[in-house]
Amino acid sequence: MPTPLRPSAAALAVALLLAAAAGLDARRQPAGPPPPPAALPAPVDRGAPLPGALSPRNANYTIEARLDAQTRTIEGRAEVAWRNISAAPTSELQWHLYWNAWRNSASTWLRGRALGGSARALLERPEADWAAIDITAIRLLGDGPPVDLLPSLRFLAPDDGNEHDRTLASVSLPSAVAPGETINIVIQWRARVPRTFARTGTIGRYFFLAQWFPKVAVLHDGGWRAHQFHSGTEFFSNFGAYDVSLRVPAGWVVGATGREQSREDNDDGTTTHRYVQHDVHDFAWTTSPDYLERTARFEHPTLPAVEMRLLLQPEHARQADRHFDATRAALRYYGEWFGPYPYGHITIVDPAWQSGAGGMEYPTLFTSGTRWLAPRGVTQPEGVTIHEAGHQFWYGIVANDEFEHAWLDEGLNTFSTARVIGEVYQPNHHAERFFGGFIPWVYRDIALSRAVDGNRVAGYRASATIDAQSTPSWQYYPGAGGALSYNKTALWLHTLERLLGWDTLQRILSTFFERFQFRHPTPDDFFRVANEVSGQDLTWFFDQVHRSSSTFDYGIADLTTGPAGIRGWVDGAAGREFRDGSSTEGRYETRVIVRRYGDAIFPVDVVVRFDDGEIVQERWDGRDRWQAYTFVRDARAVSAEVDPDRVLLLDLNVTNNSRTLAPRQREAATKWAAIWLVWLQDLLMTYGMFI
Repeated sequence: MPTPLRPSAAALAVALLLAAAAGLDARRQPAGPPPPPAALPAPVDRGAPLPGALSPRNANYTIEARLDAQTRTIEGRAEVAWRNISAAPTSELQWHLYWNAWRNSASTWLRGRALGGSARALLERPEADWAAIDITAIRLLGDGPPVDLLPSLRFLAPDDGNEHDRTLASVSLPSAVAPGETINIVIQWRARVPRTFARTGTIGRYFFLAQWFPKVAVLHDGGWRAHQFHSGTEFFSNFGAYDVSLRVPAGWVVGATGREQSREDNDDGTTTHRYVQHDVHDFAWTTSPDYLERTARFEHPTLPAVEMRLLLQPEHARQADRHFDATRAALRYYGEWFGPYPYGHITIVDPAWQSGAGGMEYPTLFTSGTRWLAPRGVTQPEGVTIHEAGHQFWYGIVANDEFEHAWLDEGLNTFSTARVIGEVYQPNHHAERFFGGFIPWVYRDIALSRAVDGNRVAGYRASATIDAQSTPSWQYYPGAGGALSYNKTALWLHTLERLLGWDTLQRILSTFFERFQFRHPTPDDFFRVANEVSGQDLTWFFDQVHRSSSTFDYGIADLTTGPAGIRGWVDGAAGREFRDGSSTEGRYETRVIVRRYGDAIFPVDVVVRFDDGEIVQERWDGRDRWQAYTFVRDARAVSAEVDPDRVLLLDLNVTNNSRTLAPRQREAATKWAAIWLVWLQDLLMTYGMFI
């Protein structure tokens, strides 16, 4: 009987492998056409302008307000159409109530001023000089009866938990507002106008009214970007269209954001002025019976024409042309360098003497300011006029979050202002004012420079290490905001100009302007544009100047020059001999030691000058803490200098940048004489206190 065949272990293994392979093949077989990919949501650019508009216009206001100049009160009513342009629904609306910063001494704003040591005079003000803004009604409009939202009003203090602060409020909505959905709100308020705090308020018959109405906060994809009002920060708002009717005493002049559409006299001795402006993110206005009104026009072959309106204090009547010329300079150079001003009109306001309104920017309107005595050759009123007019570009059109990143506007604008002054107003002299600032004295032999004075080196030096610039602006140490937002940015932009060249930096700025006009860019947006346009990775630079408080300081630590001979035993052709170190060949050895005293790193040039007229230049990457250079030449060294072209404007101590071996008795004598004179002056002033 035959034995039944049994598969061998090897055959079984082969079979299993084949089966496995077959199974694998089977799994590779397509079961049919692949399923279509899941539908992805179309990318949404929430900062994109609406069709036919310049901006997203997601917060539109129709406002009626009445100013009672006698009681210094404002009664206001606004209809607000707000569209949710974030990616998430919201069940609340947050509102800025800035004037409550001056409601009492417990506000976050006044606590911040007290921390900085500058609140004493403010806190001692009489009762009539304080301010307040109260929402008296707020209703949600819809298909049915209006919904009263006032009972849900609560005050927020997301920054410091200050239960007494009333500058940020929230109301709950009966149902969530979906992305893309628009709601309509009616809000009424009553406000008391203060004696001027932070550039807004009144003195006599002069009123300047900014941040004066309840303003919807900004909702972004990450949630509400809203803070309380801090003493050291500025503002952040939605773009929208404003239709504002202002009722003021008859005969009073009104200036405001936008163009005046109509003017109607009322039976009660008031006049209603209606102003309209689209594609702006704020609305400010002023009124006084004392203004002189002047008009002029800006015209340029390649830029849009702009109608200029100047509201001038009577005592400054002869300075009108200086305001117009400075505004023309800003419109021209900002327009040529960055992009055109699109609104077609602009209002310049000269604040009243001692009003405290100072220079400040608002959409299509700004305050400049001048003095009764304003000598030529000194950029007042030109400097502040160019700066505030320039804000129309870096604040008004490119509208970043100034709560968080004030430097992105203020710094770019400080740099730009200095550049315009450098183009137009030269020579520009140093001046001092005496007798309370009333009498100017111009030092015609001290010309101001764009690099040092325009970019404000002195202001930056004192606060250089207090905070990293990337610190949220509202969290800067009191008093440091100006140095870090204005001065430091201007200095590092000018350093970039010297490193990359103006053509490249100009293309960086114009590209940034073009891409982010009528949007809310972040610092990273600027840095990406800078890297892209320059074709370089500048992260190393931005890490140091923006993301740290490191400081730059390069210097010449040592410079020696002398005979190049050797002292000691030397093996020569004639055998060992002792040399005394004197050169027998007229050769000299020069040694230069360059130090990096600061934490920050920057490539620098080192220049050595010799007494035969030759100049040697070395390039140092600046990374190590020191670098030694040795030269053996036929001439002695005269001097050595690091960064001789002053590329690095952020160098905090330029007095150590050079060293010389040539006597300079005259300069030394002048220096010490000046120091002794200052000491003598201080001594006499101190003595004067006791007689």
